Amino acid sequence: MQPQIVAGVLLAAGGGSRLGRPKALVVVGGQSMARRGITLLRDGGTNPVVVVTGATGPDTDVTAPQAGVSVPDAGVTGPDTGPDDREEAVISVHNPDWATGMGSSLAVGLAAVPDECTAAVLALADQPLVGPKAVRRLLAAHAAGASVAVACYDGRPRNPVLISREHWPEVIALASGDVGARPFLRAHQALVTEVECGDTGRPDDVDSPEDLARIEALLAGAVPFPS
Repeated sequence: MQPQIVAGVLLAAGGGSRLGRPKALVVVGGQSMARRGITLLRDGGTNPVVVVTGATGPDTDVTAPQAGVSVPDAGVTGPDTGPDDREEAVISVHNPDWATGMGSSLAVGLAAVPDECTAAVLALADQPLVGPKAVRRLLAAHAAGASVAVACYDGRPRNPVLISREHWPEVIALASGDVGARPFLRAHQALVTEVECGDTGRPDDVDSPEDLARIEALLAGAVPFPS
């Protein structure tokens, strides 16, 4: 049996209207959120990582390493928390229709995934507290036979999400506006394997300056980072 190759798709196209600048370029803990998302997917075991940009424009490199800060893993350790030993491959694609919402960015990202990949893990750049162990658990579920796997936090489905290639046409067809894979997941609940990841991080969104300040405080240890 051929080994399964799973790509990561990072949606980093948003304009960050409430933050006043594109989210991909917002620095959290000394590193841009785009780069943190790449590290999340890379350390989680996906390769290549496709980064979908938008508001930053087609000529801005959001993939460059900054400050060398790793994505936090909530203090979790174990044999499945380290990065794999493959050379990092990052594919950056620009979505000219990014302002229409997440649906178009999802379509652009999945279209850029190399043909040899059997599935993709979808992640959002504005959730910097998600830990790489969540990605590894989704990959383990896929290896065990799941064609759709969703990370859950205290039983609540959030991100990231793994979807096998055979479902991508319907995922893209159902995605519209600022909605990504959610319509597909709701339409095919019987396919979804829920994977508890509440001990690996948390899916807090960075939508406002207040969100950013709170997450910075968590990363700095000024307030407890729950496991």
